[in-house]
Amino acid sequence: MRLTVGQAVVRFLAAQRVERDGVRQRLFGGCFGIFGHGNVAGIGQALAEYADEYGADFRYYQARNEQAMVHTAVGYARMHDRLRVLACTTSIGPGATNMVTGAALATINRLPVLLLPGDIFATRRANPVLQELEDPRSYDVSVNDCLKPVSVFWDRINRPEQLPSALLAAMRVLTDPAATGAVTLALPQDVQAEAHDWPDELFAERTWHVPRPVPEPAALRRAVDALRGARRPLIVAGGGVIYSDACAELAAFAEATGIPVAETQAGKGALPWGHPCAVGAVGATGTTAANALARRADVVLGIGTRYSDFTTASHSLFADPGVRFVNLNITGFDAAKLSGEMLVADAREGLAALRRELEDHRVADSYQAEIAELTASWNATVDRAYGLGHGPLPAQSEVIGAVNAAAGPRDVVVCAAGSMPGELHKLWRPAGPRTYHVEYGYSCMGYEVAGGLGVKMAAPDREVFVLVGDGSYLMMAQELVTAVAEGVKLIVVIVQNHGFASIGGLSEQVGAQRFGTRYRYRDDSGHLDGGLLPVDLAANAASLGAHVIRATTIDELRDALEQAKAASHTTVVHIETDPLVPAPDSEAWWDVPVAEVSGLEATRQARARYEKEQQAQRHYLGT
Repeated sequence: MRLTVGQAVVRFLAAQRVERDGVRQRLFGGCFGIFGHGNVAGIGQALAEYADEYGADFRYYQARNEQAMVHTAVGYARMHDRLRVLACTTSIGPGATNMVTGAALATINRLPVLLLPGDIFATRRANPVLQELEDPRSYDVSVNDCLKPVSVFWDRINRPEQLPSALLAAMRVLTDPAATGAVTLALPQDVQAEAHDWPDELFAERTWHVPRPVPEPAALRRAVDALRGARRPLIVAGGGVIYSDACAELAAFAEATGIPVAETQAGKGALPWGHPCAVGAVGATGTTAANALARRADVVLGIGTRYSDFTTASHSLFADPGVRFVNLNITGFDAAKLSGEMLVADAREGLAALRRELEDHRVADSYQAEIAELTASWNATVDRAYGLGHGPLPAQSEVIGAVNAAAGPRDVVVCAAGSMPGELHKLWRPAGPRTYHVEYGYSCMGYEVAGGLGVKMAAPDREVFVLVGDGSYLMMAQELVTAVAEGVKLIVVIVQNHGFASIGGLSEQVGAQRFGTRYRYRDDSGHLDGGLLPVDLAANAASLGAHVIRATTIDELRDALEQAKAASHTTVVHIETDPLVPAPDSEAWWDVPVAEVSGLEATRQARARYEKEQQAQRHYLGT
């Protein structure tokens, strides 16, 4: 079959399928793209031709920002438990490098997305082309090399003959649960338009089978021995529990053994919040219940977690002198962390194997009573945070409570950056998996609206509540236009607090006195401490095509959320909050260095606190 490289790419992607547990489906949900001279004649022409011939079989989606469309693809893949993927195509130059942030986010979160950036001429016949980076060391360097360190697979297709092997390698990585993330195929613009005679087999339907590796018997015995010897075991459930569809098995294991379950940001919702074994968020943004148990845990069973610094409270949380870790993870890289006993396997298969081996084992009644008492105390704390009645502006915790009450059992909350992710982690009460979508691997400002769009595309029958602060909204709100254009309904709650509230609080904590964190006019002394800027984010959202409701009180917010749920179109709810009202304390630490010397008394005091907290940090070297 004689096709251009661009046409061959599109036909190949449309023919890919994925299968897990006997369920077979299309791998690609379509392609986002913004066209320029680097891809309009290649991938752009191919998408147009394919749509003309096959209709919506492989749909093109028009984006407004290249970084945002990668975020949308990430939200889509996460909601599909990494079993479905979107492609993203851009022109050479700014379009391609705009995707670097999105690629980093995808790879850090281990979520698959295919990037198809245009590139310079492979033949070099027109060099230097518009937007080409000229490197005097080599003619084979382009701006797309920036994507190498943030991609798990990267290749440049300089000849049509190279395409089949590159496409097959890309699919292998995109469907590999142990090693997925951003995959980049850089496509020189002349090669995209070049014709070649392709074998018909390249375009035949191809199914990629996602495996469920089982535990190695000896490793399973070691893990079982460690858990049997534990007096105060604790489970830390990460995103891998949800991606492997292991939530039911986790619940069965916890119920059988009585072991409490704490959750990372990605793992939140692995157990519903009212489950007797659910102790909530763990770490620097965790609950007092989970963190109290973590401090005294003698064996920690980490499942599908990469143990970020927030989860471990910067290696200060797990304080028992003899604490041991058993790490059930599909990747050996993560299973080896904290000198853990490595149980390399699929989360569902590993939990099933552990449950069979521990069917006669259960924690002591006194430990279960302690778990229940700690959890009840934290639940009362959340109730108070939800109903503060703070005025004249409400607290952010009250906004979270109102949205949580408005969300149905299958609805999804989306957030990524600012002070809200930390408060959501400890305060949100998830009804189950895939209802809590906080991107906290990269915590990328601007992810929220774009990521929420991807979530809604993946789950059109659910309400998607996007919670976004004013700082993050101003970074990237353009995909509201895409949501409106595609008829994809979002409920976006803009929390306006006139600045970077999260970093403002952190700045105060490290003795920097909230410098540079408030949205203000510059005053006569030259500081950004003047009056509030006349920014109207609600009007901005309306100008992008969204229906807007302004709320000033929590009661008005509740009414607005009900109106938004009843609407058939994207609705933005705007409310101002008081940024100085703190959330309940997690009683855990996060390591952010403080200046060792300073003329500011606030900084000197912060340094003294920092040095004291550092003393709790430790190396988990095992025995």
